[in-house]
Amino acid sequence: MGMAAAAAATSTSRLLHHHHHHASSAGSNRQHLQNQLRYSAKPSPLALRPGGSGCRLWPKVAALLPDRVSPFSYGEDDQDDHPREECGLVGVVGDPDAASLCYLGLQKLQHRGEEGAGIVAVGGDGKLKSVTGLGLVADVFGDPARLASLPGPAAIGHVRYSTAGAAASLRNVQPFMAGYRFGQVAVAHNGNLVNYQALRNKLEARGSIFNTSSDTEVILHLIATSLSRPLLSRICDACERLAGAYSLLFLTADKLFAVRDPHGFRPLVLGRRRNGAVAFASETCALDLIDATYEREVEPGEVVVVDRRDMSVSSACLVPHRPRRACVFEHIYFALPNSVVFSHAVHERRTAFGRALAEESPAPGADVVIPVPDSGFYAALGFAHASGLEFQQGLIRWHYSGRSFIQPTQAIRDLAVKLKLAPVHGVIRGKSVVVVDDSLVRGTTSSKIVRLLRDAGAREVHMRIASPPVVGSCLYGIDTPSEGELISNRMDLEGVRRQIGSDSLAFLSLDKLHGIYGAEAEGYCDACFSRKYPVLPTLAEPALELED
Repeated sequence: MGMAAAAAATSTSRLLHHHHHHASSAGSNRQHLQNQLRYSAKPSPLALRPGGSGCRLWPKVAALLPDRVSPFSYGEDDQDDHPREECGLVGVVGDPDAASLCYLGLQKLQHRGEEGAGIVAVGGDGKLKSVTGLGLVADVFGDPARLASLPGPAAIGHVRYSTAGAAASLRNVQPFMAGYRFGQVAVAHNGNLVNYQALRNKLEARGSIFNTSSDTEVILHLIATSLSRPLLSRICDACERLAGAYSLLFLTADKLFAVRDPHGFRPLVLGRRRNGAVAFASETCALDLIDATYEREVEPGEVVVVDRRDMSVSSACLVPHRPRRACVFEHIYFALPNSVVFSHAVHERRTAFGRALAEESPAPGADVVIPVPDSGFYAALGFAHASGLEFQQGLIRWHYSGRSFIQPTQAIRDLAVKLKLAPVHGVIRGKSVVVVDDSLVRGTTSSKIVRLLRDAGAREVHMRIASPPVVGSCLYGIDTPSEGELISNRMDLEGVRRQIGSDSLAFLSLDKLHGIYGAEAEGYCDACFSRKYPVLPTLAEPALELED
């Protein structure tokens, strides 16, 4: 094959489609490109419902996911089309202001959960005390008396996003606290157990009574019913029966336990304050805020135990080694750019995604590169540097509007878009604009952004997405749409481009994403892009009905 032919073959393999107002390419080439990019043609390895549009999990499989009715239950007017991280964790032991430090850490992790927050602390009498509430961290602890009611040298905190059916349920807000025959224990969980329903059915058949619809409560029941002793052994026994994603913080009268699942799906890091206090958090940005120096990750399959009586720190292997499968979306979208997640600086990963996207799918003739704020910033910066194009902040996000109400007419809904995202006309008017976003899920946000830029006078709008097409739902603690709602699962690339209305559209290819990570690529979960699920749900046995 000659160099020209090889280059042509390479270009057709890119996840790129450019709309020509005057079609000049041969129909066969267009059909070849569309065939390569039709992601819905390949069935999911999970059980699928045949027929219909897109691919969906069987209802039995969907029912295994706890606390979920419709996993992507945002209103139609909601402008944020990104998947949502469902939880953030903070724990501090060895500081007299442990609860206040947890409060600050949770503020920094607010992006990981905005619908509920809570803190459990150990008082001077050795008793656990809890404060939980619905809303933002600042709202839950707006009354200074609530935080003042949590004195003591150790505390754990949690923020969460809830899904449909549970948004107004205070019972599902963590940390959960329970008593068992050897004392009190509190737990905070980030992740999702794919064998939740199977475990719950067995526990209920043996007499356990559940108060919430959260999979986290299963963990407490497994600990309480374990025959092992001490608590470390009970935790290990419980975790050996769990399948899926979990980063956990446990608090007792004298110890704090930090646990991470054997695959390492969700992040959990350890740091230390100058006074010797030990801190844990989902992201290093929370450690930075409370002046705790980042030391390391809690390793997959590890349990770290901190005894507050002598501040000794010990470590144990939770379960046998399993292949590492860290969530790649932490780097793409969820984590703050000033965090270190899975031992990588997040802003550096996102900049690399943008550079690779520019190399793979450039935008010839474009005048300016702008990010979709805020998570598209570093990817756009990388794209601009690699392309030699001007980088500008062409969209300004308004952070104070809150969730918008259901507007009565389309005209009013379109005006409401401008409340959250406002174009900078001087940057956009008359320009060929490259818009870089971190991901494209349902396509609703992207279509509104394209219309917004055209109304602001953009000559052309070229959409570039710094991740592969999302074609699969997440089973491991991310609130994503059902597969039927994923636009790249329902349409080929040209269909997506037409739907959002851009002049061209390109995604970062999965091969290019893997190339950025090199040998580490196998250690990341990319099931939302590849449908290769590391841990499949466990079908639950039917619950037995007791005779009268």
